[in-house]
Parts: sequence; structure tokens; C-alpha cells
Amino acid sequence: MSILCGLPLIECVYCIGCARWAWKRCLHTAGHDSETWGLATPEEFEPVPRLCRYILAVYEDDLRQPLWEPPRGYGIDPDCLVIKKDYTDTHGQAPPYILYLDHSHADIVLAIRGLNLAKESDYALLLDNKLGKRKFDGGYVHNGLLKAAGCILDAECERLKELIGKYPSYTLTFTGHSLGSGVAALLTMVAVQNRDRLGNIERKRVRCYAIAPARCMSLNLAVRYADVINSVVLQDDFLPRTATPLEDIFKSLFCLPCLLCLRCMGDTCIPEGKKLKDPRRLYAPGRLYHIVERKPLRCGRFPPVVRTAVPVDGRFEHIVLSCNALSDHAIIWIEKEAERALELMREKDHTLEIPAKQKMERQETMEKEHGEEYRAALRRAVSLAVPHAFSPSQYGTFDEKDEEDSHKSIGDASTGSSTRSLTRESWDELIERLFEKDESGHMVLKKPLIVL
Repeated sequence: MSILCGLPLIECVYCIGCARWAWKRCLHTAGHDSETWGLATPEEFEPVPRLCRYILAVYEDDLRQPLWEPPRGYGIDPDCLVIKKDYTDTHGQAPPYILYLDHSHADIVLAIRGLNLAKESDYALLLDNKLGKRKFDGGYVHNGLLKAAGCILDAECERLKELIGKYPSYTLTFTGHSLGSGVAALLTMVAVQNRDRLGNIERKRVRCYAIAPARCMSLNLAVRYADVINSVVLQDDFLPRTATPLEDIFKSLFCLPCLLCLRCMGDTCIPEGKKLKDPRRLYAPGRLYHIVERKPLRCGRFPPVVRTAVPVDGRFEHIVLSCNALSDHAIIWIEKEAERALELMREKDHTLEIPAKQKMERQETMEKEHGEEYRAALRRAVSLAVPHAFSPSQYGTFDEKDEEDSHKSIGDASTGSSTRSLTRESWDELIERLFEKDESGHMVLKKPLIVL
């Protein structure tokens, strides 16, 4: 009798729980993710629209007659193009990319295109991560994307070193969209760790802009490299918010809305603390720039606002159930809205008539604030007990006194990994582990290797 009486109570609790989930999910909008972040300045956001144009240039067959007419001021000069490689040149080991000299902005840019739905090699990169994430620099990264990054840097290392030596005042920028954003982020990590192979370039001259980023690295790496890696997200974009492994996303591409709903339900039931303490959970890399242009329960687009931060907890953890989740991932829309947001920032500066000296002072203040925010994010990661937060690196630990403990914690967390995982891997070791010579003497990728 007591069991029968308990059934209605269980059903009521279940219904209340489902109603609460539906209420929270339906009311959660992309603006909630960044509502506490600060506003970006035009100086720091200025590279984004033109870098989107460089990524779009990878898609062009003839840069002198582009299919997408660039906006005024964002065109690419074909005479400044150093190289342009397609799938034939990369042998499917990496997405197509270009190397471009931007003399007007004193920048050496390597831009990588996004996923090509018609190319099996792109799917192979995504699927090369089935059994776990690759251990790298005390954290975890996507195995296939790391291989692609190693392939590109191995091919262009000498050319980049030559350009860096020829233009000592230029910055080195890696950028990419979607699949290419993950490759660009990991390429930046490998380049920073092996700066001696690039002419000992200063760390502050290396930077990355990941457009519509894939979740490609663990939380401790995402925070630690926030001083050189930046991610740009347009409103409801699904990819930076989907913790589902990339291979599962693109295997389910044609029923993606169903997958997103299921993942949304599952992630709602996982406590935030448990997510943060999962060492293999991947995140969008670096500092985040969120372009917000829609408001809850309002129709249409509004003037875009760009917010920025280096978050630790709440790093795009909640999927947004929106009909724009796919369209906001398109590079053309991101370029258009980023340009519009930058114009609004500049108009505001012009309206306020900010003098040039004041702008320089604001730039210095912004750099100082970013540094403080970066250090605060590192401390926050420690306070939340993020796995491997004390991982040693060439640029210091979170807390030097805990360095010995960090070696022990990393050793315990890695199953079957050798001592090599505890130390910084050199460039030669990385290339030797990822590639081998074929009969003709050319370097080719080894068979997929998954490090658990």
C-alpha cells in the first residue's frame, strides 16, 4: 500500500524536475554566458575582421578575382602572399592554409580553413581521437588536431624562421576557423614551446585567433595559454559549447539538433564541480571574445557588443537551444558581425573624441588589466582544484612550492604513460613520434596513435 502511495509522489517529483530543466534551458540565452564579462576595446578586437578575410582567402581559387568581394580596407594583396597550400600539397595531413605578409599591420599570418564536408581527410583528423585525448604539456589535447599542427609547423618552420628574422618587428599570428581553429590553437602551443626553432621569437610576439573554436584542449591548458591564444564566438555558435567529442559531432552532422538536445539534457544533470575536475574534458582555448547581437524574447539582430574575459568555471558550458546555433558558426556571418561591431566601437570613440594620447594610455591600461585577469584566472583554477593546475611548464607554475606535488599528481592521472609525459616534449621528439619516412624518403603521418 505504501508503495502505491509513493508512486504519485515520484511522478510529481519527476515532472517538477523536467519542468525545471525545460524552464532553465528555454530561458538560457547566449548572453548569459558572458553577462559578467567586460567590454572589449577596438584596439584589441581590431585584428578579428581582417583575419576572417584571410581565412576566407584560403577558399579562393584566384585571389585577384575573389568570389567574396572583401569590404573596403580588408582586402588581401596577392603580391604579399608567401604560400598557398591545398589538400594536394598537404596530402590530407592538414587542412589547406596560406602564409601571408600583412605589411600594413606588421604581421606574419598563417591562416587555416575550416572543415570541408567533402574531404575524407578532414574527417580522419577528427576521428583520430577515439580512445582519449593526447597528453601534452601537463594537459590533454585533441590527438588528430595536434598531428595536423605538427605537420604544418614541420613544413613551414624554416620559412617562418626566415620571415621572422627578416622582419624582427612583426608579430606572428596563427588563425583558423572551426576545424582550422583547433589546429591553429595547438599550432600556437607547439610554436611557443619550440621558439628556438623559430629564431627565438619572443613569446609576446606570438598570438592566435581561433574563430568559432573547437574544444581542443583541457581546462588547465586553455587558461595557461590565454596570454597568446584568443577565441572569437558569435552569439549562439554550437561548437564552442558542445563538450561532445568532435568525432561524435561530425558523425551525427545530419541529426545535429537531436544530438545537441540530448547533450543539453545530459550536461544539465552533471554538477559543475564534476565537469571542472574531469582532466580529459576539452574546452575552447585561451581568452574568449563573445559577440552578442540578440536579446532574450526579442526578434531580430541588435547592434553587436563584444565582451571578453578569461573564464575558468562557466567557460561556454551550456548549450543554447537556438535556431541560430548553426548559422552563427559560419565564417561569413562572423566576419560580417565582427566588422560591424568594430565599426560601432570606433564610432563611439569618435563621438567621444578620445585623443590619440588617451588611446595609447587606454591600450597600456588594457594590457595591464589583461595581465591581471590572466593571473587571476590561473589562481581561480588552483582554487577550484582543476586537475594538473600545478603542472610545471617553461614559464612557471601556479605555485612553485607545489611543483614536486604536481609531478606526482600528473603521474597518477596518466594511465600507462611514460616519464616523457611529465616533461616538456622537444620539437624533434614530437616530430619523431608523429611522423615516419616512407620508401621515397618523405615524411608521412604514422598510423593513429592514441595516448591514454
